[in-house]
Amino acid sequence: MYNIKNFTDNNDIKILNQLGPFTVIEYLRDLSVTPLTAQTSYFSNLMNVRKRQVICNLANSSVTVQAGSMQWMIGNVNATTGIKGVGDLFSKAVRGKVTGESAIKPEYTGDGQLILEPTYKHIILLNLESWNGSIVLDDGLFLACESSLQQKAVMRTNFSSALAGNEGLFNLGIQGHGILCIESPCPYEELIEIELENDVLKIDGNMAIAWSGSLEFTVERSGKSLVGSAASKEGLVNVYRGTGKVLLAPVNEMKR
Repeated sequence: MYNIKNFTDNNDIKILNQLGPFTVIEYLRDLSVTPLTAQTSYFSNLMNVRKRQVICNLANSSVTVQAGSMQWMIGNVNATTGIKGVGDLFSKAVRGKVTGESAIKPEYTGDGQLILEPTYKHIILLNLESWNGSIVLDDGLFLACESSLQQKAVMRTNFSSALAGNEGLFNLGIQGHGILCIESPCPYEELIEIELENDVLKIDGNMAIAWSGSLEFTVERSGKSLVGSAASKEGLVNVYRGTGKVLLAPVNEMKR
């Protein structure tokens, strides 16, 4: 038996979203400031630069989180590596190497609560039911998911253009039916959702943060020829073909 006080019931904390085992909270103000940091904290708050945190209720589902994301846990909580044998270890090590994600993501089970480290990034909860059970993420966005979801490395369809575009060859794919938690560079309200039906989307840069696993993802020249690409001054673009959805950030973080 446990009782938590002055946490989610604190008037300085706002619940942003709840889905499956995940609750996303936001600290409306940073009260732990000094005279030297007070001005920065004040203007950061006005511009929606605030700390956000994820609470995982394990009574609803076991969860898998990015390595090093746990801040504290309470109640009956058990942490495992989620590895089911030597073959599974090798598979996860390879997937981590090619996607840049941590090879071992701890899995937490039980009926207590797990609280993740606070972040200034925007936390978005996605139900894979609305993605036909398959989604691919841009590098470094994964934070947590229900442990029933399966992770795999998704390879680009053309090796040479991926290297030429300096985008890497693999991305992390999530499959199954459950809730996924990602860290986004911009809030969900700013993300552009594009639905494709046997069509094509071309983007200059890695502004797409997530897309349906059913889409074919390549890196290609913006024009039909080298001369055409040079004339347009766009060079290589990320191309998504087929039927599915794309979540698109309005601004490329690398170009801000």
